[in-house]
Amino acid sequence: IATDNFPSWTLYIQVMTFAQAEKWHFNPFDLTKVWPHSEFPLIEVGKIVLNRNPNNYFAEVEQLAFSPANFVPGIEASPDKMLQGRLFAYNDTHRHRLGANFHSLPVNRPICPVMNPTIRDGPYCYDNNGGEMPNYYPNSFLNAKTNAKFIEHRDRVTQADVYRHDSANEDNFTQVSAFWEKVLKEEERERLVANIASHMSGAQEFIRERALINFEKAHKDFGARIRLALQKKNMSNL
Repeated sequence: IATDNFPSWTLYIQVMTFAQAEKWHFNPFDLTKVWPHSEFPLIEVGKIVLNRNPNNYFAEVEQLAFSPANFVPGIEASPDKMLQGRLFAYNDTHRHRLGANFHSLPVNRPICPVMNPTIRDGPYCYDNNGGEMPNYYPNSFLNAKTNAKFIEHRDRVTQADVYRHDSANEDNFTQVSAFWEKVLKEEERERLVANIASHMSGAQEFIRERALINFEKAHKDFGARIRLALQKKNMSNL
């Protein structure tokens, strides 16, 4: 970065229609699955460029408070269960780590003016705290109107996701098999097997066997390698 050799990341999205989501053969919001590029091609939307190093590491890095609940107009949350949990957890963690007004820190606050009468008070307030304005909106003292362009859209629910989802009848192995065969390099397979075996070695025998059956269903070679690695690890611990 100091030599103007800026690292960059190209951002892509995939698009699935509501009709496709309702008929797709697995839950499209299951984060353990990948949308096949042949069906849903990558669409380039832009590039992220890191063009400078921080001037003050504490102020610009350690006080950062990223959150998936921070939306820009046109983007809203999906019913992905992992995402739903993080929408709450990230901001709650930041409040514990940085205080109630973490969003007002220079590194976290918007560059453009923002009026949020309902977000105020609390320790470590960094601005005028809304001045004499009431802490509710709309009110008779603020000459501002809601822009209909930015009103949250009506959600369309494609399936009833408010329950404990059982994926036992879904195909949970085909993509794992393709990942093992076509994506991973040999040295990556070796590291994956070693890491899994290391974590499984302390589990009880019946738990290990239950997990190995699932690994073998995904790919016989994958399961066989983990089984062999566990046997070697257990022998070395005798």
